[in-house]
Amino acid sequence: MAESSKPILYSYFRSSCSWRVRIALALKNIDYETVAVNLTKDGGQQFSEGFQALNPMKQVPALKIDGITIGQSLAIIEYLEETRPTPRLLPRDPKKRAQVRMVSDLIASGIQPLQNLSVLKQVGQENQLTWAQQAITSGFNALEQILQSTAGRYCVGDEVSMADLCLAPQVANADRFKVDLTPYPTISRINKSLLALEAFHVSHPCRQPDTPPELRA
Repeated sequence: MAESSKPILYSYFRSSCSWRVRIALALKNIDYETVAVNLTKDGGQQFSEGFQALNPMKQVPALKIDGITIGQSLAIIEYLEETRPTPRLLPRDPKKRAQVRMVSDLIASGIQPLQNLSVLKQVGQENQLTWAQQAITSGFNALEQILQSTAGRYCVGDEVSMADLCLAPQVANADRFKVDLTPYPTISRINKSLLALEAFHVSHPCRQPDTPPELRA
C-alpha cells in the first residue's frame, strides 16, 4: 500500500473525541498516520486557516480516508463500521444497536460538549471545575441508570461497541475534573474492563505521538 494512501487522523492527545476514533482504528487494525493539532498552543492550532479548510467546525478529530475527510467522531466510527465491519462496533440486533447509539449519543451530545474546552473558556477560569463536574455528574447519573439495564461485561452486552468507545474517554475526563466515581459502580466496572484491552491501551492519551513527556505513561 502506498504511503500516501494511509488514513490521516488529525488528533490531539487529550481530546476525548479523538480518543474514541483512535480506539476504533486500533480495534479494526487500521494503520494510520497522526497529525497533531494542539488545541492550546498558538492560540489553538484548530483555528488555523489550513485546519479550518479541512474541518470548518475547527475541532478534532478529522479523518482523511478513502479520498474524503470526515469530522465528528461518531460519523467517523460509523463510516469505519460500514467500510471495515470487523470487529463489529454496532450490533446486528436493532434493539441492541439502538441502545449502543443511545449511550453513545448521551455521552457525545449530552455530556462531553458541556465540559469541552470551548465551553469552559466561556464560563471563566474560577467556575470551570464546578461547571465541568456538574455537567459530568448530571450525565453520569442518567448513564449509570441506563447501563444497569443494558450492560453485560461492557456497555451493551458482552461485546465492545461504539458506546464503549465513548465511555472510556469520558471517564478519563471525569478523572481529570476530579469527579467522585463512587456513585457509579457500573460505569467504573465497565471502564476498568475496557482499559485492560489492548486497543484502549495503545490509543490512550498518555501514549500518543503528541503527548507531552511529563504526561507519558
